[in-house]
Amino acid sequence: MTTTPAPAMPSAVTPTGAVGLEARTSAESGGSPMLLVPLGSVEQHGPHLPLGTDNVIAGEVCRRIAPQLGPGWVLGPLIPFGCSGEHEGFAGTVSIGQAQLVGYLVELVRSATRWTRGVRFVTGHGGNVPSLIEACGLLVSEGRDAAWTGMELAGADAHAGHTETSLMLRLRPGQVHHRARERGRTDPVRDLMPRLREHGVAAVSPNGVLGDPTTATAAAGDDLFDRLCSTVQERLVQGRVGQGGRLVR
Repeated sequence: MTTTPAPAMPSAVTPTGAVGLEARTSAESGGSPMLLVPLGSVEQHGPHLPLGTDNVIAGEVCRRIAPQLGPGWVLGPLIPFGCSGEHEGFAGTVSIGQAQLVGYLVELVRSATRWTRGVRFVTGHGGNVPSLIEACGLLVSEGRDAAWTGMELAGADAHAGHTETSLMLRLRPGQVHHRARERGRTDPVRDLMPRLREHGVAAVSPNGVLGDPTTATAAAGDDLFDRLCSTVQERLVQGRVGQGGRLVR
């Protein structure tokens, strides 16, 4: 007897069988899932890290945790551009501005909530937070389920330093320019913020680094990535929606 081989599963199928949004058909998208959307930026990360560092980290965290969230969740495409005006003193940075990002997020959720039960954003860039607060605050006032979480870790440095460089050594080691790693400003960020807000990162750190990437290792990146995934997953599953749509414990 001749049997027909089973069709190959699409590459976006996760280990638990959940399918990423772009690989699903419309018929497979019912059931009112929760839509998980990573949000990043395209901005300078010093002389040693790629412009898409925030996209890599946010995207990989969401890819890791999506299968563990269960069949009631679906992973959407990453939003690559965000609010990076503070980095516009460096070539390669692309910022769409706060108002434009707010509008994009609002319309995304208004559309998605026609068939999902809600949307959860995971941002890899702190500059997106004001837009997320404004957008989710409006959406919640409309009765929609929209919330977000950042990817903060206790003890992490601010930008392109030990933390992000270690994570990239774990996630994209071939994209780290080892010989270009150099220490940046290591002052507490709160002390730098007044000048940074007014004049941008270049005014406080000529190389664009806020931290020390020379201490970064792939081993540290393994630990940081595990902690980051655990923290974000916990917020998504157990967090409540606080003011401005922030997921809090």
